[in-house]
Amino acid sequence: MEILGFIDWIVVGIYFLLIGGISVWSIRRKKDSPTDYFLANRNLGWFVIGASILASNVGSEHIVGLAGTGAKSGLVMGHYELHSWIVLMLGWVFVPFYMRSQVFTMPEFLERRYNEKTRWLLSIVQMLSYVIAKVSVTIFAGAVVFESFLGVDFWTGAIVLIVITGIYTIFGGLHAVMYTEALQAIILLGGSIILTISGLIQVGGWDNLMQSVTSDHLNMFRPLSDPDFPWLGILFASPIVGVWYWCTDQHIVQRCLAGRDEQQARRGTIFAAYLKLLPFFIFMIPGLIAYALVNSGKLQLADSNQAFPTLVKTLLPVGVRGILAGGILAALMSSLAAVYNACSTLFTLDIYKKIKPNTTDKELVRVGRITTGVVVVLGMVWIPVMSGISPILYQYLQSVQSYLAPPIASVFLLGVFFKRINGTGALTTMVVGFIIGLLRIFLELIKSHLSGFLYAFATLNFLYFCIFLFVFSVALLIVVSLLTAKPSEAQLNGLTYATTVAADRDKSRASWNATDVVLSVIVVIFIVCVFIYFSPLGIVH
Repeated sequence: MEILGFIDWIVVGIYFLLIGGISVWSIRRKKDSPTDYFLANRNLGWFVIGASILASNVGSEHIVGLAGTGAKSGLVMGHYELHSWIVLMLGWVFVPFYMRSQVFTMPEFLERRYNEKTRWLLSIVQMLSYVIAKVSVTIFAGAVVFESFLGVDFWTGAIVLIVITGIYTIFGGLHAVMYTEALQAIILLGGSIILTISGLIQVGGWDNLMQSVTSDHLNMFRPLSDPDFPWLGILFASPIVGVWYWCTDQHIVQRCLAGRDEQQARRGTIFAAYLKLLPFFIFMIPGLIAYALVNSGKLQLADSNQAFPTLVKTLLPVGVRGILAGGILAALMSSLAAVYNACSTLFTLDIYKKIKPNTTDKELVRVGRITTGVVVVLGMVWIPVMSGISPILYQYLQSVQSYLAPPIASVFLLGVFFKRINGTGALTTMVVGFIIGLLRIFLELIKSHLSGFLYAFATLNFLYFCIFLFVFSVALLIVVSLLTAKPSEAQLNGLTYATTVAADRDKSRASWNATDVVLSVIVVIFIVCVFIYFSPLGIVH
């Protein structure tokens, strides 16, 4: 379904020229040290940090998938898109410790807080998850978008964007990635806002949309009897996944580590929290609009995943469609670039440098570039596999994070709040937690051959499984830590709330003011209002 005209392709061409210009400017900047290459010389301001965080998060699978989910299932998955309050947690709770420790990676922080073994384990797990899940899912979703949205065949679309994104990531490092992401976030949000407004006009405004959609589609808190999204499960499981993703995942936190100081990093997360409010409205609401137009006979939709491109083709004039095409490209490229750079950083600094500690700075940068190139090649090699993946498996990959997030989230959360937690407890929790998560994945794949307890284990609602695994991880972490030796005071210094010295507390306090607090509180209040509005208590029912 090719939906772009000649003028649209000109707009897309302008987008590529802008990305090329920013990339060339960034590549020409000196990047001889690891700090320059992997953390943009730790000199970025709040606007670039915030925009880059959102662009790293929102991929082409978000745009198409969220609209499709909105059209098919309603707003219940919006819980995952209203995680702005967890982005604030990154800035207010974790950023002071991350910035104070001057680490490059999240595994490095675990080594500082716990021990070297936890660093190795998290490095390997994160790299495998990036290559197998993030890179593959992003390539798959992007290539499908190219095929259905832009009229470009699967193979050509995937290879072109993988190579282009890889080039500016390899040569420009995080500086190029973050500045291109800032532009990409603007294009993505601008195009999607235009589509949402056009859709609301088509259905007769917000009130008419609310009246045209069933209460089930609007309800974000499904009954406990709901087999897929019971309210108790999604209310508690989504924050667990959110803490893991927003507060401990390398490709998100790395943006804050590149901030010039704690104040800029925190304000970047506050800005990102506001930006993160938008996907709920500009990606999910178009899904509701498509659902309403289909019910009124004004739109034909062969498949719910075609909701977004069909709306673009139906509602937007030639030229404006090109802006949306640029937004799709921006989402795909920014997600890929973030993963490329995160993989490069993890391998170079957490694995290569640990094996060869005397490596020079120039050598580390060279290894980082080579690693990025290897990940690019792996992405291309993966294309034949991903081209044959079914929609069922694609959806399944999206739920895998619920099985891997709980042990990591528990280790980071308790690590900064509870100084008695030690390396033995952290390592035990991560190993046992990952084994349980992988066992769930394996048994879920063969569940048709199971019975009894194993079948119940494999088919337990993924949200409840996430909650149970998190509670188990917390309990295991505390018990093992209490039964083993206390960590040394030198190891804890400045890395937990209880061991932060007065000078560091004063410095952190000086990095924020009343405006930062008020802006953060507004975000939280807004989210609560959205939850109430789209609940059985809300005025829409």
